[in-house]
Amino acid sequence: MRKSTKTLTIQIVLFLVTLLTTTLAGSEWITGKTFLMGFDQYSLSDFKKGFLFSIPFLGFLTTHEFGHFFMAKHIKVKVTLPYYIPMWLGPFTSIGTMGAFIRIKEEVKRRNDYFDIGIAGPLAGFVVALLVLIYGVSNLPGLDYIFQIHPEYTRFGSEYGKYAYQGMDEGLALHLGDSLLSLGIKNLFADQSLWPHPNEIVHYPLLMAGYLGLFFTALNLMPIGQLDGGHILYGLIGHKAHRIVSPVFFIAFVFYAGLGFFRLDEFQFLSSDELLRQLFYFGLYIYFIYLCFSRVTENRQTNWLIALAVVFLQVFLVFLFPEIDGFSGFLAFGFLLGRILGIYHPPTDENMPLGNTRKILGWITLLIFVLCFSPNPFY
Repeated sequence: MRKSTKTLTIQIVLFLVTLLTTTLAGSEWITGKTFLMGFDQYSLSDFKKGFLFSIPFLGFLTTHEFGHFFMAKHIKVKVTLPYYIPMWLGPFTSIGTMGAFIRIKEEVKRRNDYFDIGIAGPLAGFVVALLVLIYGVSNLPGLDYIFQIHPEYTRFGSEYGKYAYQGMDEGLALHLGDSLLSLGIKNLFADQSLWPHPNEIVHYPLLMAGYLGLFFTALNLMPIGQLDGGHILYGLIGHKAHRIVSPVFFIAFVFYAGLGFFRLDEFQFLSSDELLRQLFYFGLYIYFIYLCFSRVTENRQTNWLIALAVVFLQVFLVFLFPEIDGFSGFLAFGFLLGRILGIYHPPTDENMPLGNTRKILGWITLLIFVLCFSPNPFY
């Protein structure tokens, strides 16, 4: 088998497996069932409902990746077709995929080319995510829909949210946090009498696909390193300025993510053994933050100072304002960026400034990042 044919076969298989896993995950979120229950409870009909999530969500993901692909082809940069990453970790713990990526097969030498490839994907995907969310918000099903999933809510009627969760552990429910854009869409297009309780949005596949589309758009548009937003910012401000702005933004991102992860009041009234255990975990946390910052500079001591300063400021700020909380889920992404992907952008041979049209598009796209970003996307 020729190498190109073998690669294409792998890519097709990965897509089909990802379609399977996202459909499976979507069906579990929608129905509240899992195929691990056995086919006497989880049926083929339940599985088919998952396509209501997997098709719009993979539509967003595919449009994003092919935006990069076709732009690269247009400017004659060698690039692969998308590789999809299937992932199913069990019921109600994943969305069936870790995303997708294309691989650029040659060095990109022009600043304009990095910008064009970087901006094409998120802009294309954003349009799909926006349309999916607007359609889902504008076409909410009636209350019978949620009552079919939760017959026990029927006796509460339209006010089930006031009564159905009394005595429940809120930690058992997944809430999707609003961005400025999703909040605006909800207020503009939703019939508020049909809007589901936050605990139940996971049962609405178009809302889930739209929310996740905006979330991943924002994640990709962070102006750090070689993320799409990093390519865009690099094109806008150039190599020297980007080497300053990117690490500053990265440090601020990790600082926010870890806010509230450790609080001074947690160390009060502990026994000696418990205190030692907490101090051990606190030490591990400090080392984790150091790993996130271990490539900010080439000087190890400087990176340790940055890590210690960030942890100190996190703890001190939360001590002054106990209500402040970051989103610890971002810490894993911070580690991925800081330790593996890198926070700096490679230089280009040709470094001509962007034209006015590209500059306008670039700043509009970074505004889209602000509108799509949710400080607490899942809680």
